[in-house]
Amino acid sequence: MKKKLLVIALLLGTAQLSLGQTKKAITHEDLWLMKRVAAPEISPDGKWVVFNVTDPSYDEKEQSTDLWIVASDGSTKPRKLTSSKAGESGYKWNPDGSSIAFSAKRDADETAQIYILNLKSGGEAQRFTNLSTGASNPNWSPDGKQIAFTSRVYAEALTDSANKKIAEEKKKLKYKARVYTSFPIRSWDQWVDEKQTHLFVQSTDVNAKAKDLFAGKELIKNKGFNFGGGIAWTPEGNSIVFVATTNRTAAAYEDVYTNFYRVTIKGEEPAQITTSKDEIGDPQFSPDGKYLYCTYTNSISTSGKVYNLTRLARYDWPSMTNFSIRTPDFDRPVGAFSFSSDGKTIYLNAQDQGHERVFSLSSTGGTVKPLMENAKGCYGNVSVSSQGKEPVIVAAYESAVMPAEIVRIPLKGNQHQQLSFFNTEKLTSLDLPEVKTLWMTSSRGKKIHSLMVLPPNFEANKKYPLFVVMHGGPASAWLDNFGYRWNYHLLAKPGYVLLLTNYTGSTGFGEKFGQEIDGDPFKGPADEINEAAADAIKNFLFIDGSKQAAGGASYGGHLANWMEASTTHYKCLISHAGLVNSESQWGTSDAIYHREIGAGGPPWLQGDIWKTQNPIRYAAQFKTPILVTVGEQDFRVPLNNSIENWSVLQRMKIPSKLIVFPEENHWILKAENSKFFYQEVQDWLKTYLN
Repeated sequence: MKKKLLVIALLLGTAQLSLGQTKKAITHEDLWLMKRVAAPEISPDGKWVVFNVTDPSYDEKEQSTDLWIVASDGSTKPRKLTSSKAGESGYKWNPDGSSIAFSAKRDADETAQIYILNLKSGGEAQRFTNLSTGASNPNWSPDGKQIAFTSRVYAEALTDSANKKIAEEKKKLKYKARVYTSFPIRSWDQWVDEKQTHLFVQSTDVNAKAKDLFAGKELIKNKGFNFGGGIAWTPEGNSIVFVATTNRTAAAYEDVYTNFYRVTIKGEEPAQITTSKDEIGDPQFSPDGKYLYCTYTNSISTSGKVYNLTRLARYDWPSMTNFSIRTPDFDRPVGAFSFSSDGKTIYLNAQDQGHERVFSLSSTGGTVKPLMENAKGCYGNVSVSSQGKEPVIVAAYESAVMPAEIVRIPLKGNQHQQLSFFNTEKLTSLDLPEVKTLWMTSSRGKKIHSLMVLPPNFEANKKYPLFVVMHGGPASAWLDNFGYRWNYHLLAKPGYVLLLTNYTGSTGFGEKFGQEIDGDPFKGPADEINEAAADAIKNFLFIDGSKQAAGGASYGGHLANWMEASTTHYKCLISHAGLVNSESQWGTSDAIYHREIGAGGPPWLQGDIWKTQNPIRYAAQFKTPILVTVGEQDFRVPLNNSIENWSVLQRMKIPSKLIVFPEENHWILKAENSKFFYQEVQDWLKTYLN
């Protein structure tokens, strides 16, 4: 037995801490006060990297976010470029690398505006825009003489003064009412209002005025119009390609699709240049200007499936003909992508079996290849230089034991170069065991992936309760990354082994795997989670199979409620933002059509799934103590489902606790609320697992 325990410990790479070791378990303060490093943006020549860093605080008024810069070769330490409490976002380099445009709300600003920071001449950033409605997402023209940006304005307003007048008139109204004649009415944690996001352009000449390229156009009069976010200046610099939808009001009964439109900077009527019924986005022109690349995802209406893989696609420019998928055999979802300066290579990142990796692809086609065979962590927000013989590639790298830092990715080799070290000193004092990868074969013959997290001060000859944590989505995945909402190590801290299973429906394991949850929204994934737990208990003697708990948020909260309905072998459950009644969830969520497709039809037809995989229909079987938490501003899984759940639990006299966070949305984002949430979770687990 001792030999077997020793082998297990060695396999896991976790020996007991020596008596002289001073590392400690992570606390909420340790977690929350980590510096938060955001997406890197590399200069055109590849020499410098700009990024922002948030210095958190439990007092929101004391929190600050600033721009930093570091040499891409690591020859200098990062230095701060700005010093203001309001954060900078959307930072973009001028094509000549002399300055950076960003969006920020400075002390005198009522709304965020665009600022320009000249790095060559130095000094303070200069305010560029002056709109009452604010400005964000700056994007330089190819010659650097104009900046395109967005602002949320009243659709009928033709000028900024008209926007001001409408806003003032609305303030004078004696009644308060929201009036709707079409779907949607809410999104995430906001009610849909009369405002639209419009595309503006402004010259960098002194005293130049911003021009609304959408004002008064026929396109925006379409009730289903909604700006999609992605834009790209054409190679000629005289027009802009942007993403938009015109069927947003049909969201209750069909998938919302997007298309590309082209608008000249003169402000002519935007022209639709694609006729897709799918979702296209992130337009980018090849360096030679011959092609327009984009991401392409089949819609539910096209495929009949809720989840569809995002692929890289291409059109000839300017004819917009010869559409082709450039990653037809790559069975992973394409994230961000960029070109080498010569346009011969495309770099992209994608989820892959519990990680995010960087891949390369020849622009002429062929096989997508991993740039590095990294076995750990996740690379996100990849940024590639646009000039020079060889591209310089940077990214934000994180793992379960390290928050994001800026790294340089080699063109050859498997070891990145770390460029920032904001949390290194703190991390050296914390006992954060690396996550372990597990695979098992389910009763359905599927290979199922899980991550295992061990508690601090782990000893292989001890017995530990098992906490099964279920991810949301379901089109999501547990990754080897650093989280704040469900931090692996903070959850494991009291002495629990965590099991994080990527069940059917998870992403990064192929399109078919992601689609097979359709028609089986809860039972199949829950069975796989339970089987993965049983397999871990069987293979690791330090897990106490008599003490198991399960919990999750969003779809993970749905699964927690399904566990309440379908099994009693968990000592307790935790459900955050979880549905208990899929029928009332369909009718009150901000998004409904995909739920109908996944269940095989609308709820009033009472197809089999609405009857057999709806937790509330099994309320007579509810027995397990459960903690229910929810944000009052959550419109994705509205408060009503948690109240329904609470009513059933109280009616059935089941030990339970309901916590409502009045200021939170789908996630618990405020510092003190987060601290309270973690403490309540730990108290709940302690009550039933000790």
